[in-house]
Amino acid sequence: MSPYPPTFVLVWKLFTTGRPTWWTQTSTGQATARCVIILFITTNGIIYDVIVEPPSVGSTTDEHGHSRPVAFMAYRVNGQYIMEGLASSFMFALGGIGFIVLDQTHSPSTPKLNRILLIIIGFSCIIIASIACYAFMKIKLPDC
Repeated sequence: MSPYPPTFVLVWKLFTTGRPTWWTQTSTGQATARCVIILFITTNGIIYDVIVEPPSVGSTTDEHGHSRPVAFMAYRVNGQYIMEGLASSFMFALGGIGFIVLDQTHSPSTPKLNRILLIIIGFSCIIIASIACYAFMKIKLPDC
């Protein structure tokens, strides 16, 4: 005699289904692309943009009295325009992609010319992203 009622077996069979047939394991390239997209979305300040609802760009008046657009909210570290967040997060993602490209140079099957090209592309992405982020901070805080 079984200690469990017969309905237990029937209910348990309903929960022991396999994974769906349409679901396949993702490749490393897809997983890396998803991580870079998540990095881009989280670093562009989407939560700040949803809560505060800032304008996409601001405007300032020059010495002649003309209004001109500005993409960076100067002298405010805790505030940003939407375009400022997008530009800075693109540079963060570009630097991360540079490190990913540099990591691909360690594959033993990579030919020497491709390895040199990957090193040049990786370092250039990192250097461009670093210089751009430094320039963004100089625009953001001009006195520092």
